[in-house]
Amino acid sequence: MKDAETVTVEQAIARLGSYDAILDARSPSEYALDHVPGAISAPVLDDAQRAEVGTLYKQAGTFAAKRVGAAIVARNIADVVERDLADAPRDWRLLVYCWRGGNRSGALATVLARIGWRTEILDGGYRAFRRHVLAELEQLPATLRFIVIAGRTGSGKSLLLERLQAQGAQVLDLERLASHRGSVLGHLPRQPQPSQKRFETSIWEKLRGVDTGRPVIVESESRKVGQCQVPASLILAMRASRCLRVEASDAVRCRLLLSEYRHFVEEPERLAQRLEALVDHHGRARIDAWLAIARAGNWPEFVLALLHEHYDPAYDRSMKRNFSALDQSPAVRLDSAEPEAIDAAASELLALAEAQTSPAKSRTITPD
Repeated sequence: MKDAETVTVEQAIARLGSYDAILDARSPSEYALDHVPGAISAPVLDDAQRAEVGTLYKQAGTFAAKRVGAAIVARNIADVVERDLADAPRDWRLLVYCWRGGNRSGALATVLARIGWRTEILDGGYRAFRRHVLAELEQLPATLRFIVIAGRTGSGKSLLLERLQAQGAQVLDLERLASHRGSVLGHLPRQPQPSQKRFETSIWEKLRGVDTGRPVIVESESRKVGQCQVPASLILAMRASRCLRVEASDAVRCRLLLSEYRHFVEEPERLAQRLEALVDHHGRARIDAWLAIARAGNWPEFVLALLHEHYDPAYDRSMKRNFSALDQSPAVRLDSAEPEAIDAAASELLALAEAQTSPAKSRTITPD
């Protein structure tokens, strides 16, 4: 009967697509913070049980803690087999990991291997995987050719990224990965943002799978998308890349924004809470004036005021600082908010992106 085999992080990552199941033996809170792509949560100790065993270790010593812990682990491993692997055939290939590739993954992998599944343990566990992700995020962006889609707030960039991806483009949608629209009003209701680690793993997963011979299309984000920090190496690569501009009239932008931010129309007080973050920048009088327009239900007037007095000036300053040649970049006009117009603009953007085959020239990047 074959025992579990230990594999390096490089070996495991090379085989990610070939495992029939990847089991994360850490606690649910550790899993939620971040995990290997495709892994399922298969805790041998949940959060409360870890705390219980840890307390017992301090109060009663190693032997007592191991005796109680072993019984809990055994029951939890039985649950994993009966719940997650009940219908798994014998020829399945499994990867198991915990925090450092120690006791938790070892206990689970031993049982799985003895049952008869081909089982591998990730040497160094999640910690080794995390180090690998960070190291690759330092290097990957410089090896890729990005095309940056720029445009003032409300010009439909997020919708265009969706349509570009549907049309076969390689897209890195940072706002989707961060569950945030990237502005003071960008929080998505009932969609919490991922942890920084999870955000970085999602970026790594996207970038490692791209075709290096084709451009990667990305929106002109700032260093932060909500509370998620874009890796510095990616920001530098984006700001040294070629741009395509999206232009839209105020009427089109207003319609797109009112559709996209419908939750604020339905709950104006949620809007009031978000606008508090701008009091120091614009003053109480201006914020109150904006809110009065919104509370009166004059939503187009509110949107235009916010665009002209806050978003457009901030965008123009940011673009001038970080993409100084933007004015000379090719532009695509979004003529309406209708799906057909968005599809047509996306097709035009894709043709322009793929036509730009030479690498972007590097230049000095000015920090935010």
